[in-house]
Amino acid sequence: MKLKVEPLVWHFVQILILVAFTVDAVKLEEKFKWREVEFDWTTPEAKQEALKSEKYVPSNNLPLGLERWRDKLFITVPRWKSGVAASLNFVNISDGVSPVLHPYPSWEANQLPENSDADSASKTEGSPKMLQDNTTIISTFRVRADECDRLWVMDTGLADILGNPTQHAAPSLAIFDLYTDKLIRRHYFPDALLKEDSFFANVIIDAERGDCDNAHAYIPDLGGYQVIVYSFKNDKSWRVKHNFFHFDPLAGDYNIGGVNFQWTDGVFGMAVGKRTRDGTRPVFFHAFSSTKEFMVSNRILQNETYSQSPESYYDYKLMGDRGPNSQSSAEFYDAETGIIFYTQVNKDGVGCWNTAKPLNPDTQGLVDSDSDALVFPNDLKVDSEGNVWVLSDRLPMFIFTSLDPEQYNYRILTGRVSDIIKGTPCDVL
Repeated sequence: MKLKVEPLVWHFVQILILVAFTVDAVKLEEKFKWREVEFDWTTPEAKQEALKSEKYVPSNNLPLGLERWRDKLFITVPRWKSGVAASLNFVNISDGVSPVLHPYPSWEANQLPENSDADSASKTEGSPKMLQDNTTIISTFRVRADECDRLWVMDTGLADILGNPTQHAAPSLAIFDLYTDKLIRRHYFPDALLKEDSFFANVIIDAERGDCDNAHAYIPDLGGYQVIVYSFKNDKSWRVKHNFFHFDPLAGDYNIGGVNFQWTDGVFGMAVGKRTRDGTRPVFFHAFSSTKEFMVSNRILQNETYSQSPESYYDYKLMGDRGPNSQSSAEFYDAETGIIFYTQVNKDGVGCWNTAKPLNPDTQGLVDSDSDALVFPNDLKVDSEGNVWVLSDRLPMFIFTSLDPEQYNYRILTGRVSDIIKGTPCDVL
């Protein structure tokens, strides 16, 4: 007997099939993964000596930030604990599944000062003289490659954060020429800009090719609830304060990978939007322990005098709320589509918002969620070829419990923007 299917039913079946394929298509793909990270040692003897002296403790090396430039994918390993071999590294895009990390710009530049007189009890009294030289990278969480082929490195100067915190140098920005791997400039933040709880785990660059000298960096201070603004042209930094930089006391509870904890991190994620007709660019931002998104014009941040005046308070705008349990560490604006991608740490996923639409829970898309591969998505970027890159690292377990060296703990996933937004409210079609 031939089964007769009504046209309307068949149409419904076709839709279900299309949805099924769409759901599969939006998944991010694993590019790299590690149980524990390994480094490109100069010799086998160098590795054995580092292990013996505990300058290299494999379980203490946790990847956190990433950035793509041409065939390089930069990966940061902050010095949360002692035994971090190199804080700033890269792999090649064509490398295998679990590649070794290559220290950048060199092994020498990633070594801690041998005879530092740093004050381990203070986080604000660092001195540039503590460094071996200006190319030394003490500890960095995130980096950014700009339109002018420069790598901006936010160096906290602080090592062994969870153990015996030692401030080897004042927090600073180190800027490298990516073609030559040479240091262009290093800018140390003046003591007057720092607070007792200041902590700099991100850097956002506002620059355009053809106007490279006029670049600005925005550095959120998640512990000091302020933003440091740096002018490349003037080689000067200043701080900006606002109520919106503080955390939401109702959004400080986290449940990730079976670990419950509370954080009070303030302003953290930031993203520079597309230039508008009046020549300005919106700067989107949010506190880590918050579900709300805000915006201020880059013209406000770049005006040192006005940005610190009471009159600037009302230039900051609330864009909306992402919804419950939508705390986010990092965000990135894709200029091609006008979409902001952001991490979803409580949802083991990556979200999106088409900035052409109002921001509310209904306009937010979850482009991927995975309770294994995306446990604590920590950083993400969109490259010039339209690919999203996401690094997940199970940070809460690293801090509060422990990681299983037999499991894959660190992953980098990627996907085409045009593919992963299909079927979500962010789809521009």
